Amino acid sequence: MAIKASLSKPFAKLIAYQVKKWSSKPFKSQRKVFQKLISKGQHTIFGKDHQFGEIKNYQDFQKRVPIRDYEELKPYIERIIEGESDVLWKGKPIYFCKSSGTTSGVKYIPITSDSISNHIDSARNALLLYIAETKNADFVDGKMIFLQGSPTLDEIGGVPLGRLSGIVAHHVPKYLLKNRLPSMATNKIEDWDTKVNGIVDETIDADMTVISGIPSWIQMYFERLKEKSGKATIKEIFPNFSLFVFGGVDYKPYQTMLNQLIGKEIACIELYPASEGFIAYQDSQKEPGMLLNLASGIFYEFIKSDEYFDENPQRLTIEDVEMGVNYALILSSNAGLWGYSIGDTVKFVSTSPYRVVVTGRIKHFISAFGEHVIGNEVEAAITKASLETGAEVAELSVAPMVNPTEGLPYHEWFVEFRTEPKDLEAFVKIMDESMQDQNIYYKDLIDGAILRPLVLTRIKPNGFMDYMASMGKLGGQNKIARLVNDRTVADKLSKYIIED
Repeated sequence: MAIKASLSKPFAKLIAYQVKKWSSKPFKSQRKVFQKLISKGQHTIFGKDHQFGEIKNYQDFQKRVPIRDYEELKPYIERIIEGESDVLWKGKPIYFCKSSGTTSGVKYIPITSDSISNHIDSARNALLLYIAETKNADFVDGKMIFLQGSPTLDEIGGVPLGRLSGIVAHHVPKYLLKNRLPSMATNKIEDWDTKVNGIVDETIDADMTVISGIPSWIQMYFERLKEKSGKATIKEIFPNFSLFVFGGVDYKPYQTMLNQLIGKEIACIELYPASEGFIAYQDSQKEPGMLLNLASGIFYEFIKSDEYFDENPQRLTIEDVEMGVNYALILSSNAGLWGYSIGDTVKFVSTSPYRVVVTGRIKHFISAFGEHVIGNEVEAAITKASLETGAEVAELSVAPMVNPTEGLPYHEWFVEFRTEPKDLEAFVKIMDESMQDQNIYYKDLIDGAILRPLVLTRIKPNGFMDYMASMGKLGGQNKIARLVNDRTVADKLSKYIIED
């Protein structure tokens, strides 16, 4: 065993001890975080606006700090961009993380000098806990690839701006730099097709042991490797490849395909990183779910998803949650987020320690590939295409096609027209271009040849009505699901399509 692998084992043991210490006292860990946040936050503009100096406990916090989404937090973000300090957190952010928004398009999520360690240490800890549990540290001496966005940063309001994965690339620990691939130059390539080819060239002869990324991107990388090498499986190219690290989307739809590409089943670590904070990570190969990060600068609140849109939904802390209940996730953090609704929903699969699984988004969504498509974007695209082509749409529903019989995956739009567009091809083109304009993740997937442009499937007149009737949901308050993140609705709609 080489020196890095040898040294990693006692380090992993220490981290495992520290994690067990705070995770075994979850209430104490969260109260400590809460008190520290309020203490530091009272000196900010936000803290003064919300009378943080008078907050003595969680109940006081609830009374003074309402739940907010990005749109409601945006005025404070704009003040930071305009040059003000001490707005949401002490000083100014060290980065803005560029993320996909809702009605406002791009979101600028602050990362502060206090919160950056949450992103860096959490990913490290996930690997170390794997070592502590499995005693497998050999991968530490091999090459590691983190398939990610460009580390090239822009600037807004004097603050460096980039995607989360690109920002994190600037904070890779020194002891991993020699093991890390691809090179910074290749990582900076903006064109995804060119970038993947560059990564293949740099890694094809390397001793790759850890590969990390969103499953859809990794699938493309593996296929390119096989094509260039002429090998039948990835294990023939990388015989010591033993650990796959992923996050952002459900792995299940990709698992069979990736195992076939690799040529064997492989150990996996699931992560739950978000622009707003590194929320959870898989801490055990034996237990389901991901360990909630309770001692890393984030205070959590939870709202039952079926109560989320009530006028005054009940806000719960970690002390009040139950297993198996779907909760909307609310964060307050040392990045300067306060009562912030991240938009995700989670369920607890363990309360000793607290482990979660991600169940989706609080609103309708499609994110089979990490694109986070929402209803507003779909509505805007269909409206634009209808206006420009003279079409009238009666109803629609959108679903991902993850494993088509041929060609690239795609979003399938089931549309029932009242009036057909004058030019059907133009209608589809306008919709897809509108989606790309609105959603940077969707555009990246199209540009990167992970997805092909959307596919339109026409539904017969009254087809949606017939479908709802067949489900016993015709009339009343029943509505067709406009966005569904699987094929449950799509497969049933196949009975009502117009055959070309």
